[in-house]
Order: sequence, then structure tokens, then C-alpha cells
Amino acid sequence: MSTVRRLLRAPALLRRLALASLLANVGLVVTGGAVRLTGSGLGCPTWPRCSAGSYVTTSEMGVHWSVEFGNRTLGVAVGLLALACVVVAAYQPTPRRPLVFWSVLVLAGIPAQAVIGGITVLTRLNPWIVGCHFLASAAVIAAAYQLTIRATAAARAPAPAHPPAAAVPVDPDRRPVQLARPLVLLARLVVLASAAVLAAGTVVTGSGPHAGDATARRTGLDPQGIAQIHADLVFLLIGLSTALWFALRAVNAPAGPRRAAAWLLGAELAQATIGFVQYLTHLPAPVVELHLLGAALVWLAALGVLDTTRTAEPPPVRSPVTATAMSTAP
Repeated sequence: MSTVRRLLRAPALLRRLALASLLANVGLVVTGGAVRLTGSGLGCPTWPRCSAGSYVTTSEMGVHWSVEFGNRTLGVAVGLLALACVVVAAYQPTPRRPLVFWSVLVLAGIPAQAVIGGITVLTRLNPWIVGCHFLASAAVIAAAYQLTIRATAAARAPAPAHPPAAAVPVDPDRRPVQLARPLVLLARLVVLASAAVLAAGTVVTGSGPHAGDATARRTGLDPQGIAQIHADLVFLLIGLSTALWFALRAVNAPAGPRRAAAWLLGAELAQATIGFVQYLTHLPAPVVELHLLGAALVWLAALGVLDTTRTAEPPPVRSPVTATAMSTAP
């Protein structure tokens, strides 16, 4: 096997690339927020070019052009990382199908996200399209997260050994978790509430002062009323997350789900604190940027809860007598 092929088959390489892709997608959300908060949303007034005659900025175009172009450049880097993940996933030892599936999904999300970004420019920062742009990033982050946890599991899997794998010690925290169905449903409800909070947050932003450009229009909705709905959803999310955390402790669930629920609850409380600070200080740009980063981290924590509490239905148990009868049936 050649050196290059051996490198491409290394699970550790895919794990590093997947993690870099995940972090880069979170960074794309943060830089996209910087574009909006600095009024650089139309810094590149056309798409896919930055100006009528150039794909890149020039010294005469000013700071706003540089901020917007920087965000576009990071988008290209995110796409290259996603492409590298697809290539390396295709070379992984069996099972490779889930790795290829999620890496392709991430890669497909990048051009889709770029097209939505182009539509935001061509529609002069329509607030509803801008909101879809952020939610599309959340979807790509979810796919990148799934790729990361699967690549990490593949990298940590023990190599084939003799005697058989049954003799290999198993980390108790990584054994398949079988939780009661109500707990699994509660975890899924927490993730749905997290998605609802993200969606409501985009409407709040589209109704507030940070339009990305002085000429961009707003949704026309009452900012106070929309902010109250968003806050109500946040309180619902924190309540559900608290209930999940207590329920997992009450049934003495494995450490993985309990730890994930604790991280989510901590991230939500920190994010809620930032939200109150930005509201009371009349939305200063640095605090809003921090709140945007917090939104991405809360979403990742919610995905972590979903992953650690996901459980498949146990297979039916057949008695030896039944199994013998089935094997001898004509």
C-alpha cells in the first residue's frame, strides 16, 4: 500500500478533518454575524462577483468590502475542507457508508449555503432570506457534527485482534445506551425546542436594528413582541432541559447522557444571560456577536444530547427452542 493511500485510510486523519470542518462552519456563522454587525452586508454588492468587474476586493473598495469578502473566502475554505472529508471518508475501512453519507451531506450544504448567501445580496438583504441563510448554516453544522462524532468513534475503535474482539475491554461510557422511551422523547423535544429558539432568534434579528446595511429593510414586525416570543421559547427550552437533566439523574442514566444534558443546561444559562445583557444594553454589536456564537454552541450541545440519548429498539429475543424450530422448518 502506498504512503498516500495509507494516509487516506487513517481514521485519525478523517477525525481531524471533520473536526476542522465543524469548527470552520461555526466560524462561518461568527464571521457572517460580523458582516451584519459592521454594516458590510452589501460590501460586495453583487454575486458571485464582489463587484461588477472583479471576484476579489481592491484597495479602493474600503473596509466593508473586505469584511464581506473575508466571509466569502472563509466559505471557500469550508468547502475545500468538506471536499477533503468526502475523499478521505471514501478511503476509510469498512464501515465507510455512514462516513461518506454525512461528508457528502456537508459538502452539498456548502454550495446551497453559498447560493442562499448570493440571494441575500441580490435581494438587498431581505431579512427573511438572511434568516434562512443562518438556519442553513445550522443545518450544515448539524451534519458536520454527525460526521465528527462518527469519525471520532471510528478513530477510537479497537483494531481487529486475536483472540476475538469479545476479549477486548469495552469502555462503559461508550456502550450502547438503552434509555426508557419517555426519556428519549424528552431529549428529542429538547432538540426541537432548540431549533425553535434558533428560528425565533432569526426573526428577532430581522426585526431589530442590525440590518447589515443602512438601506436594508426590516421585517416590519414589532421587535418587542418578537423578542418576547423568543424569550418565552428560551424559558421553555431551559425548563425542558432542566427536566431532562433531573430525569437522567433520577434513573441513574450512564455518564454520557447526563454529562451532555449538563453541558446543554450550562450553555443555555450562559446564553440567556448574554441575551438579557444585550437587551438591557440596547444591542451593542460585540454582545450581539457573542450571543450569535452562543447560539451555535447551544445548538451543538443540543445535538450532543440527541446523540447520547439516541437508542435503537432492542432486537427481539428468541428462545433456543424457537430458533431451533425456525431453522428446521421446511
